[in-house]
Amino acid sequence: MAALPDSHVVSLEEYLRTSYEPDMEFVDGVLVERNVGDWLHALVQTNLAVAIRRKYPHLKVVVEFRSRTAATRYRVPDVSVLLAPPATRYLLDAAFLVVEVLSEDDRMSRVIAKLQEYATLGVPNIWLVDPEMKLMSVYRPPALVEITGDTIATEDGSIELSRAEIFAE
Repeated sequence: MAALPDSHVVSLEEYLRTSYEPDMEFVDGVLVERNVGDWLHALVQTNLAVAIRRKYPHLKVVVEFRSRTAATRYRVPDVSVLLAPPATRYLLDAAFLVVEVLSEDDRMSRVIAKLQEYATLGVPNIWLVDPEMKLMSVYRPPALVEITGDTIATEDGSIELSRAEIFAE
């Protein structure tokens, strides 16, 4: 685990060979802190990963897995769903589904920028979940669409979760 440099500026090589606690994102040479650690965020993140793994055992579900979104950008999605294990140490290709769970201190402008990066990379399914408000949304560029029904699903319907599964206490 490395201490955070004062400038927060590091090379890509240093970022990829360093463990940060909590993990950091890398945006154009700058380390970006992630808002994590509160109970609701952790609970919903766990609920999502466990529910998807149980319902769809053929999929690869991981939490907080470093993922390249551009040549000089690595993000750490809360939950990533892959159709097959990656061939590399970090995810270099688009995941099938990425889920971001809002933290109390998240700024929506930064979250939307991250969702746009996933879409530009080619991630076909991008969800945003707000544990505080118990909201589920799907990012379909250029819009964030709130799900008003009881279930959220991938575009092709191959993954579907209910509010009860996501927000179970």
